[in-house]
Amino acid sequence: MNTIRILPENVASQIAAGEVVDRPASVVRELIDNSIDAAAERIHIRIENGGKRLIRVSDTGVGMSRDDLLLCIERHATSKIETSSDLFAIKSLGFRGEAIPSIASVSRLQITSRPRDRIEGYRLRISAGKLTAIEETGAPSGTVVEVRDLFFNMPARKKFLRVSKTETNHIVDIVSRTVLPYPTIHFKLEDSGKTILNFPACDRVISRLHALMGGKVAEAMLTAEETVQGISLRMFLAPPDFSRTRGNRMFFYVNGRNIRDRLVTRAVMEGYGQRLMKGHYPQAVLFLDLDPSQVDVNVHPAKQEVRFHNSRNVFRMISATIEQVLSRSVHPFLPSGRHADSGAFSPEPPAVFQSVVSEPPPDSRPLPGQTAATGTWTIQTLEPIRNEPSQQKAGWEIPEVIGQLGNTYILCQGENGLLMVDQHAAHERIIYEELKKGMNSSKMEIQNLLFPYTLELSVKEARIALEKEPYLSRTGITLEHFGGNTFLLRSHPALLKNTHWEVFFSELLEKLAETPTGEESLIDSLLIIMACHSAVRAGDPMTREEMTRLIEQLEQTDLPSNCPHGRPVFRHISYREIEKMFKRVV
Repeated sequence: MNTIRILPENVASQIAAGEVVDRPASVVRELIDNSIDAAAERIHIRIENGGKRLIRVSDTGVGMSRDDLLLCIERHATSKIETSSDLFAIKSLGFRGEAIPSIASVSRLQITSRPRDRIEGYRLRISAGKLTAIEETGAPSGTVVEVRDLFFNMPARKKFLRVSKTETNHIVDIVSRTVLPYPTIHFKLEDSGKTILNFPACDRVISRLHALMGGKVAEAMLTAEETVQGISLRMFLAPPDFSRTRGNRMFFYVNGRNIRDRLVTRAVMEGYGQRLMKGHYPQAVLFLDLDPSQVDVNVHPAKQEVRFHNSRNVFRMISATIEQVLSRSVHPFLPSGRHADSGAFSPEPPAVFQSVVSEPPPDSRPLPGQTAATGTWTIQTLEPIRNEPSQQKAGWEIPEVIGQLGNTYILCQGENGLLMVDQHAAHERIIYEELKKGMNSSKMEIQNLLFPYTLELSVKEARIALEKEPYLSRTGITLEHFGGNTFLLRSHPALLKNTHWEVFFSELLEKLAETPTGEESLIDSLLIIMACHSAVRAGDPMTREEMTRLIEQLEQTDLPSNCPHGRPVFRHISYREIEKMFKRVV
């Protein structure tokens, strides 16, 4: 007796349907794609019970004849492609000929359609994949697809559907993600007769953004267009201040197809970089248009993932363009109407390498088995890394420091209004960039300790310290294993002054254990923690000269808007906003 058998047709159809249709939202997506491919000017979606009871999609597209109606329910019957080579030149959203047969096999389906050049229309009914009727009928031009009782013949699949509200939310998300590339199409979504989404036809994407993301976000969006090596990129980027804790406001499109692609997501996140707080995601819309032969859309059952022929070029283009756009956005050190220009100044030469011997810190302890040393030693006084303010960047204005609020915020006034600067975040940014420049140029200022500082670590911390020692040494930290969980700190970057070493290394080693393996990410984590522990703290009083010096040094950094953790460094209040507060203007 054979152990391998051919599955019955209905079972095979249900298996195939499971790859295409997993919930009501996927039905809506497939039907909307068909309507767009049919050149519809209006698409109306109506659902009941979260789409479990009814999904009705009507459009004003080209419609189908009787023969096409009968063919559309056959698996792998499509008007989009003819040969295998067409798979690499796909310009439509649908192309496999699987959607309608898959939906028909797990529901009660009715399709009514009339071509624009015909007087008569036809209605087709099919239940669980079996044709039950086809008849002539009066109908407006276009197509109406009604899907009732989804998964009625698959109770095991049906029980995995969520409550109606959840399924409705998934449908809302699908429709919202579809409307952006097609502003000239009117989309409307109703739930049990109540309109929940309505996007009238318009001539610009920005109008859709207003409706979809809100006027405040849409008006703040930065735009850019770029074409490189046949790849056209158009983007709308919300400033980092509009970031969210979820990534559901990132919309990516390739040749009009909405995708959720890891490569594009990573490129966007890299472009925003340290402008985002950890765990936050930007609001961004990207449209990529390229030759269909340069992108494979046939790699995912739901066609939500793609594979680029030259993914490296795509990644670099996206991340570099975003970085450029954000760098040119309005800057607090610029007069009104000016924008930052990365080419307007040249980088400052790195500091000269210095190796110094210092007095042991007040809380240092002698080595195990030794007594404290006595006598005299030579102390070389360290000058600040920037003894004189660097040359001001072309066209930039340094705002005037007028005071300190709560020993935490530096208050400045300039041509554009009031600038409030978080002194700790600002100093973090300055120190982080100094450390990074020094390390990259191998000219970091290192402080060698005359008497090593003894560290008693936990078992876990000791293991991490031994494992990450090469990365520590790259940043100027020399830890010598003395035995057991005891380590000797012999040198550290000169910027790390007045540091509580136990707290510093506890946080540092814990962070290194959490950081994904990769030299750059590990080194960056080290530098960020060093900067945090070295920076002036909230609550520390500062003189006017110190505050002015801090602002001058912040102005010279590459990314003054955010600290290395992604927190904002400053907030700006315009004179007009202040006047409105006091009712001087309406």
